Amino acid sequence: MRERCPACDLKFEREEGYFLGAMYIGYALALGMIAIFGVLLWSFAGWPFQKTVIAAVLLFLPFAPVLTLMARVLWIYLDQTIDPDKT
Repeated sequence: MRERCPACDLKFEREEGYFLGAMYIGYALALGMIAIFGVLLWSFAGWPFQKTVIAAVLLFLPFAPVLTLMARVLWIYLDQTIDPDKT
């Protein structure tokens, strides 16, 4: 990952462990997405609960890399809103 944004010169990692907050955002987004998949599968397929959960997790896996990037972007937006980087 680059140290600074080439367009706006924003410093990405302001301190050690900066993206730990993004991990929490990613976890919440992942749980929400898996829950949506699970509810849709359970209501339409009528499978047992265990099979539905496994299928929902497997459906989620291709979205994991995109969700990780989205969580980092959301974390940067949240952090810049609360504590803007003036350097």
